[in-house]
Amino acid sequence: MKGMNTEQEIKALVFDAYGTLFNTNSVISMCNELFPDHGEVLSQIWRSKQLEYTWLRSLMERYGDFWKVTEDALIFACKSLNLQCGSSIHDRLMEGYLHLNPYPEVQQALNALSNYTLAILSNGSPRMLKAMVENAGLEGTFTHIISADEVCVYKPSPSVYRLALEKIGIDRSSIGFVSSNSFDVNGAKSFGFWTCWMNRLNNTWDELGFSPDTTVNGLNELANILSTQTYN
Repeated sequence: MKGMNTEQEIKALVFDAYGTLFNTNSVISMCNELFPDHGEVLSQIWRSKQLEYTWLRSLMERYGDFWKVTEDALIFACKSLNLQCGSSIHDRLMEGYLHLNPYPEVQQALNALSNYTLAILSNGSPRMLKAMVENAGLEGTFTHIISADEVCVYKPSPSVYRLALEKIGIDRSSIGFVSSNSFDVNGAKSFGFWTCWMNRLNNTWDELGFSPDTTVNGLNELANILSTQTYN
């Protein structure tokens, strides 16, 4: 790659799914339809608790797959807002997580990056990831769709990032990792990947001892950075 040391040439790009390629706020409109004027706050609590449950389950060593985590987080979010979530509403909202919209620039940006091996490394369960990729029309884009379900622990555990090495079969210095979640980028950087923080919302970086190699506002910035930047 132009501008890179041979021994550190990035050959594969590994992407987080939720919040990086796919917009978790896609469910807001459905939340508003089912619970008028509560859509945004319900979506925010749902997503926040979803992440929190992955960390707590990992620490407790009580794994439940991401569908279970997402379901439990939805139940908590509805209870916290005193919203009655009957079975039909529950099922519709959960189904929404299989149809999250990709961000507008994703398809074009992934096409521009197609000279790399592209993969997803996500907490999502295999069924959830497969459905989401297919529903977004991204079949065939990724060489690997890798789920934390294989090791029964969640990011930022090193066991999850190690899956990318095993599946892609190259050295960690040749893998670039892209995520919108700064805890995830911290974990990937700690593991030894070159990292890109997709900071779409101007969030504050998590102080966990590492910094991203680069920060972008959208995926369409990444191809240009990779073609011109020297990596150390």
